[in-house]
Amino acid sequence: MTGRHPSIIIIGAGFGGIGMAIELQRNGFTDFTILERSTALGGVWRENTYPGAACDVPSPLYSYSYEPKPDWPQRYSDWQAILGYLRTVTERHRLLDHIVFGADVTDAEFDDPTGQWTVRTADGATHIADVLISAVGQLSRPALPNLPGIETFAGRSFHSAEWDHDIDLTGKRVACIGTGASAIQYVPRIQPKVAQLTLFQRTAAWVLPKFDTDYKPIQHKLFARVPGALLVERFGWWAIAEFVSLGLVEFPVITRWVAAIALHHLNEQVTDPELRAKLTPDYPIGCKRGLFSNDYYPALTQPNAEVETTPIAEIVPAGVRTADGTVHEADVIIYGTGFKGTEFLWPMAIYGRGGRKLSDEWQDGAHAHLGITVPNFPNMFLVYGPNTNLGVGSIIYMIESQARYIRQAVRLLADRPGHTLEVRPEPEERFNTALQQRLNRTPWNFCTSWYRNSAGRITNNWPGSQLSYRRRTRSLDPTDFLIIRAA
Repeated sequence: MTGRHPSIIIIGAGFGGIGMAIELQRNGFTDFTILERSTALGGVWRENTYPGAACDVPSPLYSYSYEPKPDWPQRYSDWQAILGYLRTVTERHRLLDHIVFGADVTDAEFDDPTGQWTVRTADGATHIADVLISAVGQLSRPALPNLPGIETFAGRSFHSAEWDHDIDLTGKRVACIGTGASAIQYVPRIQPKVAQLTLFQRTAAWVLPKFDTDYKPIQHKLFARVPGALLVERFGWWAIAEFVSLGLVEFPVITRWVAAIALHHLNEQVTDPELRAKLTPDYPIGCKRGLFSNDYYPALTQPNAEVETTPIAEIVPAGVRTADGTVHEADVIIYGTGFKGTEFLWPMAIYGRGGRKLSDEWQDGAHAHLGITVPNFPNMFLVYGPNTNLGVGSIIYMIESQARYIRQAVRLLADRPGHTLEVRPEPEERFNTALQQRLNRTPWNFCTSWYRNSAGRITNNWPGSQLSYRRRTRSLDPTDFLIIRAA
């Protein structure tokens, strides 16, 4: 540590990493390096370029509070607009010089004698710093389904997060496997051009109407010139999310009301009783991620679309074989099967005090105090860590809360040169015990989803409102931590 300025490594140049860097910079900490495995910034918005890719959180809320954008093209902006916003913010804060692109972190090791972290990347480079901050997110590694014969398919195939834009889907027979947040966006975009679209659905999604709109020039002027106008738009959507989040634990009547809206939406858009039955969820709303779309159901009612609910037995050279023996022939298979959300920090190997391996500490499921700090891993912090994802609301709001908390930890280290900071096991255990008790009261326990690991532990979601998390992370309590002088 040089004087009062700890050196810091941030892993990841998405919203989490950039937000963390801005928080540090705004508070006088400039000795930081961002390691980004790709050749460009953007995280999930750099990777997901499938047709129709957009955020399901209104853009005035899905943005940094200190970097409002008055000219969003739509209320729910697409990936190009979001990526452009993040690039603009990064350039405005002059962060590009802090980013090392093509730096794919393989492992990080804490050195007890020096109290520093050694971070290694796939190209053989080594980086040393006092503080390590992971901002790799929860949705950065695409997950392919574990289906027999997946490698035998004779046609073209790809994951939706790795969309192959060189493939012209016009006139093709396309098999879409998965009905999550990505599929609900790209299915309506590709349905009009393909010869046949077969959607393989394991479970139906709860789909709500999407109150989208194109912002008009007069609205852009209003947001830019009238003080508080954009803040009102942002606050309105924040308040709606906070209200709906109360239905997850405290007031189940709210979720029943939301379910009624979703079912009305389905009944209005799908008149065929057989198709409607297929698309009706058989689990409580909120158990899986709720989706928003005005054109998903209409696309599935078209003559060239089919919803197949028979389980998939295997992938064969000609297409998809279902459990009833039917082979659904296809020219292209698109896997909209999500991400490895519960494999936090995978495939990086992280070694803490005494050589402890983080994956061993997390063998029963990832956990961290406030989703940010882990016992025996000094000077290491997580942005968008375990149990900080939201069922309702903006993750950017959560990221800002975490960044402020971590900045307080860095300040504590700056005031105590030569020391390390690590959370005590007792407050971390108390926090996670109470967290799991609260999670047991949520709808997330009643179905299988990416929120839960193989043992059934909910490792991703925060069981409360955005405001409750902001309160919990507003002030770092030094008594929760061990402050140890490095040898």
